[in-house]
Amino acid sequence: MLVTKLCPRNLFIVHSTKLMPHILRRNYASNFDNSDTVDLAYASYESTSDCEISSRPPLVILHGLLGSKNNWNSMSKAIHRTTGRKVISVDARNHGDSRHSNQHTYIHMAHDVMKLLKKLELSKVSVLGHSMGGRTAMVLSLLCSDLISSMIVVDISPVKTSPQIFSMANLFDAMSSVSIRSGIAMSKARKLADEQLKSITPDVNLRNFLITNLVQTNSGSYTWRVNLPVLKDNFQSHISSFPSNLRGLQYCGPTLFVGGSLSDYIGKNDLREIQEFFPLAELVFIEGAGHWVHSQKPEKFLDTVCKFLDEK
Repeated sequence: MLVTKLCPRNLFIVHSTKLMPHILRRNYASNFDNSDTVDLAYASYESTSDCEISSRPPLVILHGLLGSKNNWNSMSKAIHRTTGRKVISVDARNHGDSRHSNQHTYIHMAHDVMKLLKKLELSKVSVLGHSMGGRTAMVLSLLCSDLISSMIVVDISPVKTSPQIFSMANLFDAMSSVSIRSGIAMSKARKLADEQLKSITPDVNLRNFLITNLVQTNSGSYTWRVNLPVLKDNFQSHISSFPSNLRGLQYCGPTLFVGGSLSDYIGKNDLREIQEFFPLAELVFIEGAGHWVHSQKPEKFLDTVCKFLDEK
């Protein structure tokens, strides 16, 4: 494990959006309209007993592409139980129970989270993000670092994109082509969806993950709760890579990058470039885990996350 101890004095540090370099601030302002923010659905995990309430900042969890807050239900409970911290698991725009939008960029998603924190009257939080949610967490910390007490990024990088990520485009098409007749039981609908998705991926765990997005409408028809057309339209230009116009900004708070040893989303030699954005970043790998580190090695992941949260 490599750890940098201090934020280099000769590098510009952003503590709030007001301190951005002028050119970046102008570029950012010209490309974002606050009216485009979305109210996010969320689930909160907290103790009801005053003696069990932690004084540490709450932990906000941001899921990955095609995921939802529900995917993090068990882990959210475990983190709360272990650390005592309040845990808030969030549905990103165009996912879960959050509202759909024609825009899907990391800038928009970061501002959605800012809006939620303001609504919940939270002035300081720790944030944990996986994949797409990890990049949202990174952008949030760079644009508004005074909100972030510490950050955990799971199997994604600001400097590298895994070739595997581009296979997601095939998943969008496969999900869009699934056809299920109305009025049948959800168990039957899930089975039919699984059979139709087998042609695109033999990975039963991935298919089960995708099928968590299948919902039945009031009329009895079946649809996907994720906004597939918008995700597909924005994938290549906005989701698959980290925003290039944020280079030069830094978040100098405690930061942990957690990678899966079997995944190529983060390279073991990426730390130096990661530290250009996050000078205090540490990088650890969980053996035997792929991209879905938290579900493939939950006990080790929980230990790693809770140790970091207890120390930072």
